[in-house]
Amino acid sequence: MNYTSGWHVIYVRSRWEKKVYESLKEISLETFLPLAKTVKQWSDRKKIVLKPLLPSYVFVNLNSPKEFHKALSVDGVCSFIRFGKEYAKVTDKEINNLRFLVEDKNIMDLQTDNNLPKIGDKRTISFGSLQGIECEVIKVNNSNKIVVRIDSLQQNIIATVPTSYVSELAVAI
Repeated sequence: MNYTSGWHVIYVRSRWEKKVYESLKEISLETFLPLAKTVKQWSDRKKIVLKPLLPSYVFVNLNSPKEFHKALSVDGVCSFIRFGKEYAKVTDKEINNLRFLVEDKNIMDLQTDNNLPKIGDKRTISFGSLQGIECEVIKVNNSNKIVVRIDSLQQNIIATVPTSYVSELAVAI
């Protein structure tokens, strides 16, 4: 087990986020559940409800292997999120940014989007030394990097580019 202290991401049963959050607090673990304010419309009324910003995810700050196992023993917890052999960790800064977003009373209808570009998508590189170059997505590895083909000088140049560097191709009208 590659346990390290810090904020970890727990995957929980569907619609159990609030129950798991409360249970983790009851056993004295520091936990965070980002809830987004959304407006629910019924036929006769509207109501502001709090829904998990990241469905099925609860964050927990662990300081020891004992706390790691304590968190796993909570009813509704399925597992810790992992990428390969490493447990997913979130920095204090990212937790604070999430807190800021969900606690701001003026921010409503927060939404998440984890859609990656699709193979064959035409994009424009919007940052870095390749800025402004049109490209085609030829491989999507994960949420951090994609491989794109850049057609120029009658050559194919293949570069691995962070997804944040590419944007939708502007369509000429």
